Amino acid sequence: MNKDIYEQIGEKLKEEAGIEFGQMFGKPCLKTASKKAFCAFFQDEMVFKIGKEEVPVLIKQYPGSRNWDPSGKNRAMKDWLQVPAEYQHSWRQLAQMALDYVNAKP
Repeated sequence: MNKDIYEQIGEKLKEEAGIEFGQMFGKPCLKTASKKAFCAFFQDEMVFKIGKEEVPVLIKQYPGSRNWDPSGKNRAMKDWLQVPAEYQHSWRQLAQMALDYVNAKP
C-alpha cells in the first residue's frame, strides 16, 4: 500500500534528519524539526514542496503529476507537486529534495 511507503520514508527521514509526522489541512504530512511541512500524503499519492521553479520540470519527468490542489477548488499551491503512485520508486528522492528545499528557505 502506498501509505506504507509514505510512512517508511517518514521513519527513515526521522532517523536521519529529525523530521516529525504531523497534519496539514487534515492530511498526514512530514515536517522539519522547525515544524515546516515538506511532504504530504493525499489521495493515495505523495505531495512534495519543491518550489514553483521545479514543478514544471518534474511534471515533464513524471507525467500525471500536477500542482497540489488540496481543496479541489482550482486553488493549486504553486510550490507543491502531487506525484502519482506509479512513481513511488522516486518518492524517497523527491522527499529529500523537498526537505532540502524547505530547509534552505529562511
